[in-house]
Amino acid sequence: MHKDPHATAAALLPLVGGPANVTSVAHCMTRLRLGLADRSRVDDAALRALPGVLGVVEDDGSYQVVLGPGVVGRVTEAFEALLAAGGGTADELTRRAAGGGTADGLARRGAELKARQKQRNATPLKSALRRVANVFVPLIPALIGCGIVAGVAGLLTNLGWLPGLTPALAAVSSAFMALIAVFVGHNTAKEFGGTPVLGGATAAVLVYPGVAKVTAFGVALAPGQGGVLGALAAALLGTYVEKWCRARLPGTLDVLLTPALTVLVSGLVTLYVLMYAAGEVATAVGTAAGRLLTTTGALAGLVLGGLFLPLVMLGLHQALIPIHTTLIEQQGHTVLLPVLAMAGAGQVGAAAAVYVRLRHDTSLRTTIRSALPAGLLGVGEPLIYGVSLPLGRPFLTACVGGAAGGAFVGLFAMLGTDVGATAIGPSGWALFPLLAGAGGWAATAGVYGGGLLTGYVVGFAATYFFGLGDSLRAAEAGGTVGAVCDPEEHEPRPADRPGPRPASPR
Repeated sequence: MHKDPHATAAALLPLVGGPANVTSVAHCMTRLRLGLADRSRVDDAALRALPGVLGVVEDDGSYQVVLGPGVVGRVTEAFEALLAAGGGTADELTRRAAGGGTADGLARRGAELKARQKQRNATPLKSALRRVANVFVPLIPALIGCGIVAGVAGLLTNLGWLPGLTPALAAVSSAFMALIAVFVGHNTAKEFGGTPVLGGATAAVLVYPGVAKVTAFGVALAPGQGGVLGALAAALLGTYVEKWCRARLPGTLDVLLTPALTVLVSGLVTLYVLMYAAGEVATAVGTAAGRLLTTTGALAGLVLGGLFLPLVMLGLHQALIPIHTTLIEQQGHTVLLPVLAMAGAGQVGAAAAVYVRLRHDTSLRTTIRSALPAGLLGVGEPLIYGVSLPLGRPFLTACVGGAAGGAFVGLFAMLGTDVGATAIGPSGWALFPLLAGAGGWAATAGVYGGGLLTGYVVGFAATYFFGLGDSLRAAEAGGTVGAVCDPEEHEPRPADRPGPRPASPR
């Protein structure tokens, strides 16, 4: 793969249609997210085969190139610099790229599946969930950083080391969470078309200490009541008020009255309605999550771990982001994320079984060998869209492995050893530094590690014995995968597995 992020960016730019075709650039933990003027100008095959690219995902009009954690931020910065400089000619950028070629049948099959799934997912509900997710995704780096610092502070406190430093570490790790409502409000207004600073100002009401003097529904309010859910609702209301005012006030009055009315109206409604209502909802969410695992832990873990990969396909997993954030804000960690992370363990086990069984398929084995390190660290897109989903059965057996790992973690939650994560985003082995639980880090890490191991083993075994179709078994014996005729399309199509695409290590 490209070691130089500038070379990677230079290779990517002509393949997405050049500078004139890029309308927006952003990134999350693992993906470069591009807005494109003309989707047809993208060279999908060459882009998928580019060294360093772990996969491609299209979601709600956004073209997303999976590059992996750490790498994506540096490539995005270099990509933006190329755009700012005009990008250069396509030939100049191509000469700087270190890869190319064409992707083969497996990559195309994965792309077809994703395209079909995207059409099914184009519903108002799922579009709304994606927009809500866009509010919280930019907060993940701060959640991770503060979560790790909080873990270090807790470890030092338990060991009795550096007592003069631990209060400072606690302050550093807690400051962001104390003001997270402001950031949620800012991002909400930005995402839904309002003025970001007005969204932040409206949501800041929730964390202002003076709200303790306000009474709503006969109860004195508490600073922070309602949490991120209240901040989201307050900023949405503020955005609506702002748009209403700007559509009706002349320019001279708009400058003065729109900000004032936005803050006043939405602020008062937040104080007297939203804080109390959102506080009740947030409390119910926290109580329900705790009881879910402590009373029906094994069953709940089985269901959550087994269904998370399909939820990702359907786009419904994005509804969990505000829930995770609410639990972290309330309890210091989310008990749901470690259970859901078991789906990735099942995916790794399934891919390993395919690698072992199809020993004659050197191309597919290269793809799996390249993607497994990313999968172990919780980046599952290369394995999902490049291996298990196009193959079909291994995707289902990966879900079986995830269900087994989730049941393992849920069982120990019933026995009193809950496993939580102090931040969202990482999973797999990358989640270990962010683990927390009432039983201490060692016990928590032991249960989480046991869950991963269970997911690996069950995902491997289920795929090894039940995850291969007839044509894949023929390939296992050194044969070739033929084509069958699709009666609906009246043209050849792959039977169980088209030829896989080559991939390079991260």
